[in-house]
Amino acid sequence: MGKIIVIEGTDGSGKETQSQLLVQYLKKKGKKVVEFSFPMYESPTGEIFKNYVLGKNGVSLFKEGYEALDPEVVCLYTAADRKYNSKKIQEYLDQDYFVILNRYTSSNMAHQGSKYSDSEERFYMYQWIDKLEYWLLKLPKPDYTFLLNIPYDHRMEWKEKQISFDFDQKTKEKEDRTLEAYLELAGLYHWDVIDCVKGTGSKSIEEIHQEIIDLLENKYHLFG
Repeated sequence: MGKIIVIEGTDGSGKETQSQLLVQYLKKKGKKVVEFSFPMYESPTGEIFKNYVLGKNGVSLFKEGYEALDPEVVCLYTAADRKYNSKKIQEYLDQDYFVILNRYTSSNMAHQGSKYSDSEERFYMYQWIDKLEYWLLKLPKPDYTFLLNIPYDHRMEWKEKQISFDFDQKTKEKEDRTLEAYLELAGLYHWDVIDCVKGTGSKSIEEIHQEIIDLLENKYHLFG
């Protein structure tokens, strides 16, 4: 049976980059590996979410806008996308592949949970999503989850170097809440947190990649 490795983090934290580096590393080790990103916008369910919930084509069906949409409604659409594509993932797992996921159920927990300031309501949201996706929809659970922990200010430093995001104060507040939710979830679910800051600056892409590899090799003995 294969393994699911999830790379999580807020927008601009380097999830895609680290996912791709991990794929390259595993291929060099002679492992069978495949990578996916959720939502899978190229699939029917992902296209529905992208165009008609997020409104990326300018015609969102929800007039109140994505940010004001009931979090449970959002979760039903994203869960549908993962369920629709879960058979594909399971087929790779059955063939002993390493399945690298850039965002998964954990992303939904953090982003939707961050909308609640009350800790009990937030915890209920986490459990609601967990039950929906893993118990009711029977999605495959990740074997390892790595959270890229980089505060907003340091992501702005990255932006100047390589990332073209246009963050404003409202975005900063939202991203800070999301990161807090991610860290809270990491404690609840025992994820590995990769601190992407060193001293007053950010770690390099290569340093972060090496930390992930070290954990897989030395903590989990994955390639022993």
